[in-house]
Amino acid sequence: MTSLHNCPAPAKLNLFLHVVGRRSDGYHLLQSVFQLIDRADRLHFDLREDERIVRTTDVPGVPEEQDLIVRALKRLASEYARRHGHNPPGISVAVEKVLPMGGGLGGGSSDAATALMAANCLWQAGFTSDELMAVGLPLGADIPFFLFGQTAFAQGVGEALAPVAGPDCWYVVIEPGVAVPTPAIFGAPDLTRDTKGVTISDFSRHLENRRDLSGFGKNDLQAVAIRMFAPVAEALEWLGRYGDARMTGSGACVFCAFSSESEADQVLADVPGAWSAWKAKALDSHPMKSLLQNQRVVE
Repeated sequence: MTSLHNCPAPAKLNLFLHVVGRRSDGYHLLQSVFQLIDRADRLHFDLREDERIVRTTDVPGVPEEQDLIVRALKRLASEYARRHGHNPPGISVAVEKVLPMGGGLGGGSSDAATALMAANCLWQAGFTSDELMAVGLPLGADIPFFLFGQTAFAQGVGEALAPVAGPDCWYVVIEPGVAVPTPAIFGAPDLTRDTKGVTISDFSRHLENRRDLSGFGKNDLQAVAIRMFAPVAEALEWLGRYGDARMTGSGACVFCAFSSESEADQVLADVPGAWSAWKAKALDSHPMKSLLQNQRVVE
């Protein structure tokens, strides 16, 4: 096999996001539930005859050498060479960007995770999911979740993951039209950093009783983001008319859950034209898993 095309890199939503402390190195300690949704970037991989790792498409605002995809592949190539005693073939990567940058959807981290999974397959490298997670973690705390590949209760800096059942629902997501820089949010002096911790059983029990998120947790970063970025506040206020609207990650995207696609469609039809908005279905598992499984069956 020399290529893998149409590889999905799905978005994630933080169903809640609590900042429960701060480490001595400055990293924040978090609790969250990450859920995958079926809105995704698409990546296309082709092995090369040389050993270069090349991004063949332009991504506005992201130089190739800074792209998490390229950096993740280079880290994996180094680990491959250490394990196998020689360098792997090069890879060309084409990227179809759908997910906005600075949106809190994890697009860059998801792209990197999909690249690690695809290269592991194309190179027949034999790395386990845990080993790929270790390769990805230094580049971004969200990368391990996408490699974990299912709804997860996250702790630590986001890397300590445990499977949990999430809501089976549709989401309406609004892009407020601003890119929110994560360091600015976490560096804000008014960020709450001492939210009381919760447990997986707290989350699961609430979901079992209520069938939705209403009344459980919040996003501690949201208050800072709406103070700094008025469009985020405006989108939250508008979407909050229809349910428990929340911001995902450090922003800027906001979302609200609905029990049916038809409900989501009704709300989507009312979204003001100034915003980009879309619906997405919650996913139980990462679609790359089935794609790679089917690839192995074909082989």
